[in-house]
Amino acid sequence: MRKEYFLYNCFDRTKIACIIKLLSRLSQGRILPTTTPRSIHLRLPLTLTIAFTLCAPLAIAQSAATLPVYDTSYSIFSPVTARHGMVASEQALASQVGLDILKRGGNAVDASVAVGFALAVVLPNAGNIGGGGFMLIHDAKSGKDIALDFREMAPSAASRNMYLDASGKVIPRSSTFSHLAVGVPGTVAGLDLALSKYGSMKLKDLIAPAIKLAEQGFEVSPHLAEMLSYSQQHLGKWPASRAIFFKGERPLKAGELLVQKDLARSLRLIGEQGPKVFYEGEIAKKIVAEMAAHQGLITSADMKNYKAIERQPVTGNYRGYQVLSMPPPSSGGVHIVQMLNMLENYPLRQQGVNSAQNLHLMSEVMKLAYADRSEYLGDPDFSKVPVKALTSPAYAKELIKNINPELATPSSQIKPGKLAPYESDQTTHYSVADQHGNVVATTYTLNLLFGSGIVAAGTGITLNNEMDDFSVKAGVPNAFGLIGGAANAVEANKRPLSSMSPTIILKDGKPFLATGSPGGSRIITTTLQMILNVIDHGMNVAEATVTPRIHQQWEPDQLRIEKGIGADTQRLLEQKGQKIIIARPMGRTQTIQITPVGFEGYSDPRNPDGKTLGY
Repeated sequence: MRKEYFLYNCFDRTKIACIIKLLSRLSQGRILPTTTPRSIHLRLPLTLTIAFTLCAPLAIAQSAATLPVYDTSYSIFSPVTARHGMVASEQALASQVGLDILKRGGNAVDASVAVGFALAVVLPNAGNIGGGGFMLIHDAKSGKDIALDFREMAPSAASRNMYLDASGKVIPRSSTFSHLAVGVPGTVAGLDLALSKYGSMKLKDLIAPAIKLAEQGFEVSPHLAEMLSYSQQHLGKWPASRAIFFKGERPLKAGELLVQKDLARSLRLIGEQGPKVFYEGEIAKKIVAEMAAHQGLITSADMKNYKAIERQPVTGNYRGYQVLSMPPPSSGGVHIVQMLNMLENYPLRQQGVNSAQNLHLMSEVMKLAYADRSEYLGDPDFSKVPVKALTSPAYAKELIKNINPELATPSSQIKPGKLAPYESDQTTHYSVADQHGNVVATTYTLNLLFGSGIVAAGTGITLNNEMDDFSVKAGVPNAFGLIGGAANAVEANKRPLSSMSPTIILKDGKPFLATGSPGGSRIITTTLQMILNVIDHGMNVAEATVTPRIHQQWEPDQLRIEKGIGADTQRLLEQKGQKIIIARPMGRTQTIQITPVGFEGYSDPRNPDGKTLGY
């Protein structure tokens, strides 16, 4: 300050005032910085040029101090922040349940179990104890990464052609909205396995909030009311379903109370007696009776023999980060790693998020991955799934040789790759992180909206229609348009292939990101784009979430895009041969990023009922 003050007093005050005025105009962008210094040098004596040089920082600071400051960052959307723990789920009431458990001293697994049971009450279209799913855990104490598989299983009486008529044609709705569509549920076994091995609290205490919500009821949101209305045909077909979700002859409307007394009783039994009551006791008997009354296949032995399985996550590396995701019978982890391997060979950041070149490249990579999915993926207990080969960086380099940066390759010309040289919409995802470094990403499902629409009488439990995730006939697409082959054919006691992709990203061995999404076949590509948006494009989790998404699954040959991708970009994509379809919103991610000072999280606004909470 002394040097500037001295110069200010030594030189003509009028001229100095002119310099400061000039600097003010410069700081407001009214004079080009590249021309200003030259013009000053030409017009002012050397002494004033020196004065300008020395006074500039002070003058600019004085000028800037008078300018209005609206923000201190470049973020357009800001995530939720917290220091001690965070829960992101598709229903605010369930997120609050999980947060309360964290505040009571529970760890991330405890909170995840509580959220899972709560969602069975407050998100009846997808949350469940009559379905199944996957959970990915990073255990801070041991440093282990664990994949829990509680996917539904085909009954022991299931057979390859069970959905075909005498002429070999698929019987309409048999694999979606009938008792034959129901697989043996796995959620209760999976949540109990997670708790018994990695949790710290009692099941009875974790299930209590869900019981309260079921008994006292909660207000139906406009979003839930819309889904009930959309599903009224297959819900209204069954008396036990109507008794819960209807008022008279119509589905419940927004603002009305959804009370589930039978479900509350089932939850209380599970809390008191553990999973045995679900698989062998009173609840199991009622589910089996429901099946027997309507030509369903699930027997007492099927229920008793169900087991959740602990597996090794699929792993990969992407630009210095370690990627952990679900192994088969999920296809998600394999193909996320496979696509990241391909994309690592391209300068995505320089291309720019959602530029025509960026979207074209992603579309071509997605085609190649989904073509492989149709051929190689299935239940690893029934067929050898070449995970190592599919996730090999060397295989990825071979695949991208087929990508033309200027022209889309028709899906008809893409076949599953040669590996020899290398070794539903109504799903829901939630992420939980605690202050001890534990992170849990869970995706579970009923498959379609409200699953089969069938509530097992006397239980309040809505049953899944996961049998449709098998390839019911070679070459015939399922409800999501996915085509499968022999590896995913219907077979007794087999787990159907899934797209569910709970994913955890590590940086230097420490949790960095937990994410996942519902969305059927779109789960894999939605999760992929979340990872790219954060790692390649430097977005915070809120910005990464709201960015418009795309989806390409090989067959049908169409690039689905959300609203928000510009007309000029679409024209450039069409010039490259991409067949564009404007699609409904894709995915509903629930994401937590772990930072040096705490957590940043965001619930996808594509579901207005979701909420991220932290403390």
